Amino acid sequence: MIKLNESAAAVLAEVDGARTVGAIVADLQARFPDAEGIEEDIVAFLEVAVERFWIELR
Repeated sequence: MIKLNESAAAVLAEVDGARTVGAIVADLQARFPDAEGIEEDIVAFLEVAVERFWIELR
């Protein structure tokens, strides 16, 4: 079992197999406008998720 923090869970909740990384970033930036560096954090988390085979980017 993998236990995610709230931020990681919010990112994974946006991953649906149809949306682009850019769309996910845009939606989360809109939801959390005061979060500095959110784009870099999201991309870094998604890279880790791919490396650990939690998700697959197409």
